Amino acid sequence: MLDADQGQPLGLDGKGLTIGIVRARFNDAITSTLEKACLDELRALGVAEEDIRLVTVPGALEVPLALKAMAAGDDHFDALVALGCIIRGETYHFELVSNESGAGVTRVGLDHQIPIANAILTVENEDQAWVRAEPKGRDAARVAVEMANLLDELL
Repeated sequence: MLDADQGQPLGLDGKGLTIGIVRARFNDAITSTLEKACLDELRALGVAEEDIRLVTVPGALEVPLALKAMAAGDDHFDALVALGCIIRGETYHFELVSNESGAGVTRVGLDHQIPIANAILTVENEDQAWVRAEPKGRDAARVAVEMANLLDELL
């Protein structure tokens, strides 16, 4: 059954799940807001504090490498979360960082068969980032829990 307002399944259960989070520090105030919203929602969904591992990296281009290390490491994660914020500037750099970070996140998930909730914001300006930070942080937590449970059923 879906929540009519959000299109989210009702009854998401994060109990017993281990979640890894990689947060880019670039645009730190915004990514810290993403992080707080994500952590709050994971806890609300029943993920235990000791089952959440958070690491930070300099920017969005470094997120996929840290995700890959988490996916390939000795610790078991049921799902991963990518948090970051890329704000368009006056050069082509925005497209490069957006495209490469997104492709890297997707590649890690497919290569390691682990769900990754991608909440690396790609926005035109800082105002758009602030509007999206809290909701996307919460959404990332929900996606991680939903997809971890789904893959547990499918694999």
